[in-house]
Amino acid sequence: MKTVSLSPSGQSVPVAEGETVLQTLEKGGFALPSNCRAGTCGECKVRVLEGEVDQGFVMDMSLSQEERAQGYRLICVSQPISDNIVIEWGAADAAPKLFPPRENVLYLVVDKIQRTPRIVELHLMPLGEPMRFWPGQYVAIKAPNRSGQPRHYSLAKAPRPDGMLVLQITRVDGGITSTWLHEKVIIGATLPISGPYGAFIGDPKAETPVLCLAAGSGQAPILSLADAALRRGYRAPVTLLFSARTADDVYAQGQLAYWTHTHRNFKSLITLTREQRSGLLHGRIPDILPSLFPDLSAYSVFIAGSPAFSETCLAVVKRLGARDDLLHTEKFVDQHAPAKA
Repeated sequence: MKTVSLSPSGQSVPVAEGETVLQTLEKGGFALPSNCRAGTCGECKVRVLEGEVDQGFVMDMSLSQEERAQGYRLICVSQPISDNIVIEWGAADAAPKLFPPRENVLYLVVDKIQRTPRIVELHLMPLGEPMRFWPGQYVAIKAPNRSGQPRHYSLAKAPRPDGMLVLQITRVDGGITSTWLHEKVIIGATLPISGPYGAFIGDPKAETPVLCLAAGSGQAPILSLADAALRRGYRAPVTLLFSARTADDVYAQGQLAYWTHTHRNFKSLITLTREQRSGLLHGRIPDILPSLFPDLSAYSVFIAGSPAFSETCLAVVKRLGARDDLLHTEKFVDQHAPAKA
């Protein structure tokens, strides 16, 4: 049987037939960075120290020729060829911390709420054993009778005893899956859900102040992370800064207001980029952030939104002193152009 091993820890996981290196390690519980799961974003880039993998064709923008020569591969699309693959990841004490993903877990749509003109919220209840996940992770959904890869949607609530999943889905113009979920999926429908995936989970042992930056439905994993932290009694300051185009694009205000009233360490700020409203900030987050948080050296920073939003915010927070080991980003990549989600 083929195996994938981690260096320097020596941890090893057996490979099932047809699995990628990333799928193998996730099933073993290891939280390696990943996002698109299609070889386009470059998030899962790691160095292969021993053995050979087949990753097929990937673009230079995701993995340069120089990086390939240095042994780097995109493990989300890499399948082992050699009996043992050794990759460079983690420390000597690296240990599993993810719940193994499951495929096609059946859920029932018990509520469907139009949060904004472009964002619908689905409440899903399990029809069998609930999916276990960490706040900040995402799941995969595939429209029926469609070829290609499924689309990924972040979980917007922390794990609940009844197993409910909450998804906030942005409708993409021309998007097959998001249009289907917005227009065709009704209350009482069943959906096969796969997951959980992703390593946008932070460190539950951290005690630093927290700053969360989000735009659009990028607020979903941030809400999940904040929900979990506040429930477990997190005491350090937590600030959520959310960017929307107009007031009509702002959602979850009731939840944010409730947290503000019930947790003295929580604060939410909303900024609009295309209009001005009394009581709200105005301007893009990268432009207004330095005046709000001039020094981020002591903060854990979470960023979720489009690749352009995430990259711009990342550059700014680094200039403001944010530490690499306390930075967490979730980029919502258009996974398979030209099809859209």
